[in-house]
Amino acid sequence: MKKNFKKIIALALSLVSMVTALAGCQTKEDSQTASSQGEKTVIEYWHPNAEVQGGLTVDELVKNFNETNDHIEVVAKYNPDMYKGLMQNLQAEAATGNYPALVQIGWAFLDYFSNNFEYVEPQEAIDRFDAEDSTFLEDKFLPSVLDLAVNSKGSQVGIPYSLSTPVLYINKDLFREAGLDENGPTTWTEVAEFARTIKEKTGKYGFYMQEPADFWAQQAVVESNGATMIKKDGEKAEATFASPEGIEAMQLLADMIADGSALHVSNDEGCQSFIDGNCAMLYTTIARRASIQEGVQFEAATVKSPLWEGKDRKIPAGGCFLAITAQDDEQIAAAWEFEKYLYSVEAMAEWTKGTGYVPPRNDVAEAENGLKTFLAENDMMTAAVEQIGDVVPWTAFPGDAGLEAEQELLDMRDQILGGQVSAQEGMTKTQDSINELLAN
Repeated sequence: MKKNFKKIIALALSLVSMVTALAGCQTKEDSQTASSQGEKTVIEYWHPNAEVQGGLTVDELVKNFNETNDHIEVVAKYNPDMYKGLMQNLQAEAATGNYPALVQIGWAFLDYFSNNFEYVEPQEAIDRFDAEDSTFLEDKFLPSVLDLAVNSKGSQVGIPYSLSTPVLYINKDLFREAGLDENGPTTWTEVAEFARTIKEKTGKYGFYMQEPADFWAQQAVVESNGATMIKKDGEKAEATFASPEGIEAMQLLADMIADGSALHVSNDEGCQSFIDGNCAMLYTTIARRASIQEGVQFEAATVKSPLWEGKDRKIPAGGCFLAITAQDDEQIAAAWEFEKYLYSVEAMAEWTKGTGYVPPRNDVAEAENGLKTFLAENDMMTAAVEQIGDVVPWTAFPGDAGLEAEQELLDMRDQILGGQVSAQEGMTKTQDSINELLAN
């Protein structure tokens, strides 16, 4: 068990978050008392899945597990503001000495989480509480997939759970109305051209790129143009995104907003605008596939993440891994039993059907009780599956500067897209600031 919990720096935020976080986590003493009385072991499962992005499926999986299990009761807890919000709430809870049992951790926080919180490596939990299935990890997952949840020190922090890539959702009806190729654009330059034509011909917005509390979608555009978010040399790291290629990518996005062809609104508003038929293109995670597919009243499709002319597609692996943060043996054993259920073929299939995430387990897609029929009947999944070979790691800033560096990226994004600063000014200033954080 890793015990490297450091002083919580965001005290003000922690105190606010603590009020809500304290409500459900069970202490070691509570769990032992319940066990001695023959009651179910109650564990908390923390996730950031809103109702339109997997939340309903989380609830269904937890319900199914609880109904078929006579000794464990799982309580799912939704954390707003995606993975960053979950990390902030986890800070508050850990400051009191309490932890949930199982948490979803976004890829961007792999190093930050493992450097600052207590967790149990999955193989340790298996060896202690599921020894008869000691080769579970190597049997069910490809080494390259497992490596996504290995931190910079070589520790297997958790197990990949949600794998997503950004795709371009398109409204074929609006494309045809505007006289455009209904198969959609293939390059980012064409995205901008399509967006302007749609605005001119139909009066509706041409494009929206997701703007949640992370830089994930923007990283895809920046790195596909040949820039790199960060360079690492051993334990040293340097932010490098403010290159001419990175600046060009962010300026293209800002220019679409400035000329009125693209939206600059909250993530929920932007996605809903596409679903309502008021925006022709939506660049967001394949994990929104289910809610979009169910909500649209027009011919919608997905295409692969656009390219930059003559350059390779580079898209960060989205989603999360599952990490065991339970602290006593009873909670750890229960956490692993529930986690193993989540990785069953049937549960993985339901998770993919309810979201759009690509399953990390290597036998789900072809299993008759898995996704074989579903994938054959759902064309909107094709783009995400076909571009999985273009996946690169989601940028994770190392050390204690992780959360602060991520916030600086978001502030930079909002200022550039909002027109307060140029891409060159905003990116150069933010890169310098983040490198000062990393140096300290």
